[in-house]
Amino acid sequence: MNSIRRAVAMVVLLFAAGLIVAAQPAPPAAGGITIDALMATPFPTDLVAAPSAGRIAWISSSSGVHNVWVADPPRHQARAVTSDTGDDGLWISQLAWTSDAKTLVFVRGDSANRQGDSPNPAQLQDGTDQSVFAVTADGGEPRRLGAGSGPAPSPRGQRVAWISRGQVWSVDLGTTEAPSQLVNARGSASGLAWSPDGSMLAFTSSRGTHSYIGVFTIARRELRYLDPSLDRDGSPAWSPDGTRLAWIRQGAAPRARMFSPRRTVDEPWSIRLADLKGGQARQIWKADAGYGSAYQSIVAERQLHWGAGDHLVFPWERDGWLHLYAVSATGGAPRLLTPGDFEVEYVNIAPDGSRMIYNSNQDDIDRRHVWTVPIDGSSKPSRVAVPSVGNEWQPVVTSDGRTAVLHADARWPPHVLVLSAGGEAHGLLENQLPAGFTPAALVEPRPVMLTATDGLPIHAQLFLPPDLKAGEKRPGLIFFHGGSRRQMLLGWHYMYYYRNSYAMNQWLASQGYVVLSVNYRSGIGYGLEFREALNYGASGGSEFNDVMGAGLYMKARPDVDPARIGLWGGSYGGYLTAMGLSRASDLFAAGVDFHGVHDWNQGIRTFVPDYNVLDDPDFARGAFAASPMASVDTWKSPVLLIHGDDDRNVSFIESINLIIALRKRGVEVEQLVFPDEVHDFLRHQNWVRGFKATADFFGRKLRHGSR
Repeated sequence: MNSIRRAVAMVVLLFAAGLIVAAQPAPPAAGGITIDALMATPFPTDLVAAPSAGRIAWISSSSGVHNVWVADPPRHQARAVTSDTGDDGLWISQLAWTSDAKTLVFVRGDSANRQGDSPNPAQLQDGTDQSVFAVTADGGEPRRLGAGSGPAPSPRGQRVAWISRGQVWSVDLGTTEAPSQLVNARGSASGLAWSPDGSMLAFTSSRGTHSYIGVFTIARRELRYLDPSLDRDGSPAWSPDGTRLAWIRQGAAPRARMFSPRRTVDEPWSIRLADLKGGQARQIWKADAGYGSAYQSIVAERQLHWGAGDHLVFPWERDGWLHLYAVSATGGAPRLLTPGDFEVEYVNIAPDGSRMIYNSNQDDIDRRHVWTVPIDGSSKPSRVAVPSVGNEWQPVVTSDGRTAVLHADARWPPHVLVLSAGGEAHGLLENQLPAGFTPAALVEPRPVMLTATDGLPIHAQLFLPPDLKAGEKRPGLIFFHGGSRRQMLLGWHYMYYYRNSYAMNQWLASQGYVVLSVNYRSGIGYGLEFREALNYGASGGSEFNDVMGAGLYMKARPDVDPARIGLWGGSYGGYLTAMGLSRASDLFAAGVDFHGVHDWNQGIRTFVPDYNVLDDPDFARGAFAASPMASVDTWKSPVLLIHGDDDRNVSFIESINLIIALRKRGVEVEQLVFPDEVHDFLRHQNWVRGFKATADFFGRKLRHGSR
């Protein structure tokens, strides 16, 4: 038994002995699993390594309670350094260490909407905001620094900078000074990046149609913009000696159509570099025309990494897959670091700048594993070994040379895993596994391939009921993720929303459903052409071919009752659920639509308030034709609509307009509304309530009732 299993066994024993107190879930179902227990497992995010002392820290969310945790070498026993206790919807995020590895800064609360209203789903009578806090690694009462987000501690001293209402603020934690505005500038600042000696602060200054790279010198209180242009500059990266700054430039272009494919652009993106002493700037590299000419970002604190040997590492889709490349700061041809038919995602750099550490789906298309590669290209990428086959993400290298990752497999939920150079693994489950959580009760999802009705191969995961017997026909459920720039995996997911969806699919399987989770076109993980699928979304709704392909696959399965197939999904998945019900009610018997898009013209306007259908009438007509509202006349199947009325991603009016149309046509509609809740529900209790309502609805429509 390896150390991670020993750690888990010890936690279970402590629960049994009553030494750890946890909220008791509802009695287990026949399959020995409850949604209460599945959703009560802790969810870690924001894993960060301290600049010294070998420490790591992360944020743990457990049943709606969010706290900062720290672990010190050599044993890495996890301990909480904050003590929040309520499911109040105030998430903690954006964790970062100060230069002395003694203090952590973080953000509490979510950003305000365009009207300046902060989310408040718990109806807290003192109101809410989004603020930056600091807390010592030894614990204690966190200190509120001020309203804002994006905290960036200086690499020297105790100064912390952050963004508040688009302006840069700061405070020196080592003094008694009050926080104050550090930079006075037009535009909206983002992406703060300190010079290595802490004397200068670079940032992106967004101006709506264009953006600049600003550099503020602390001692002289001097602001200058590097090589300003009509284009969009961003992602500043300092050279290790602090004398040069590199950044990404994307060419000026008309506003791209939302939810429509973009495979190329007229003016390819480039990397520019400026000498801070003289101020001269030059282009050191430019993407080729064609694939990769449109910039595609990685999941990382920085999009550019300046490594050892004076090389810059950057993402590029030159061959149709998102890979890491390195180019000399003096220019020249780039070197491909991660060759193959896969995509890199979470990316970090080792403290000494010699190698990159990242996760990808190399050799395992529906999972994520951690790899490392030297920047100088002296060897091929090598995989970081972990104790079980699952998913790893957010890799970091500690100051004492260990690798820490977030890890999960099909049964064990996400947790921190610390790996030593000798291969020993320490699993940190934070002593919070809930009573009633039985990993053995979960099923291993199976990878399957299905064929869309236009012939495109589609990846999916199949969850079979654990008590399924030969010859039985069970009700079937098809799940569509949101995004659409997402990919469901063969195991617990690395994003909170889809971790919850995975838990729900496991619970539904335990209740006797055959569950299919579909990675439809326009999602990630399968290359540029799949992500930028022709006619997807508002440009034609070509994903409906995948919905129908999944339905026909389920209908043909010998263990699925073809008269009892349902759909469920949220956001983009809600859109596809509604598309299936509106266009194919003869195939799909019922559906649950979490905050789905029902009219693309309304959906685009949510993100682009000045969007006007009269500006491009042909596109607007096509966008509506690709929407569920266009085919509502043929919608016959019952549906449950679930939505929060402070949704900033999919306007609440989308569900209002749909329920009006369905009622006029006599379609059976049920609803569950969460006042003051946003898109990605901030309160744990709302997720659980929504999932229980979903199971109850399907139980009545597919298991115990009839169409």
